[in-house]
Amino acid sequence: MSLIDRVAAAPITWGVDGSPGWGYLVSRERYVREMTSLGLHATELGPDGYLPSDPDELDAYLKEHDLLVVGGWVPMAMAFQGMFDESLEYLRRACRQFQRAGADVLVLGPVWDYLGYEKRGVLDADEWVTFFQNLELVDTIATEHGLQTALHQHIGTVIEDQSDLDRLLSNSGVKLCVDTGHMLSAGIDPLTVVRADPSRVAHVHLKDISVPLANRISTGEVSFGAAVKDGLFLPLGTGDVDLAGVIGALEDSGYRGWYAIEQDCFLTENPPEGQGPVEDCRISYRYLVELADSLGWS
Repeated sequence: MSLIDRVAAAPITWGVDGSPGWGYLVSRERYVREMTSLGLHATELGPDGYLPSDPDELDAYLKEHDLLVVGGWVPMAMAFQGMFDESLEYLRRACRQFQRAGADVLVLGPVWDYLGYEKRGVLDADEWVTFFQNLELVDTIATEHGLQTALHQHIGTVIEDQSDLDRLLSNSGVKLCVDTGHMLSAGIDPLTVVRADPSRVAHVHLKDISVPLANRISTGEVSFGAAVKDGLFLPLGTGDVDLAGVIGALEDSGYRGWYAIEQDCFLTENPPEGQGPVEDCRISYRYLVELADSLGWS
């Protein structure tokens, strides 16, 4: 498939996040209607329960709307055994959902807990051991369901900055979900990451960001949630990420996985019809179409 045939939407672009108190959540009917109106027919799953949780019900819903699920975010607190064990059944059910829907990627969120992305901390030696043992178990369960694990470096999780990422890559063989916005927000150059070892990339979240606002997160001046509300994430091509460089390096390396358009946003109310997130996603999708045409990737 061409690059454009491998572009998916994501509910977070419409402000749909599973974190407590995130904001107004648009209905799944509106999300599906608006994303398909742009010509997008592949999507990530979104937070648990946004699209049907039962694998058979999800399959019927996708067929009804001519949709493809390409994967989705599954948060797991792998460094803390009690929380991890409590989430194992959810992990297995999510894997069944992805398998039934024909997806091939589990986007793994290495969270501290299930309360959002504001916590920062440092794991001790025993917690790192627990983390990597449970990471191996997650990968085994994903593989049993025909899925690749794509671990998502993310602000406010155990794998946040360059030192965390280096430890992960040195101590495991897990593949990555490269999120261009979260990486740059944490001071990680996504282009350097994909050039260093493109074979470790299993999935991509395309984000653009305002670096000055991201720098205020790293200094502790604002929280991640506040930065999102203030417009941290921007339509593709309007921020500071070298998206053409990242995509070019991946395509040249033979990457043929999915690119999900992700512009995290926080809604306070239901936008008027035809306005709000759909307008930003239209800009992002047009940017990718024009980029692909100009570089011969379409």
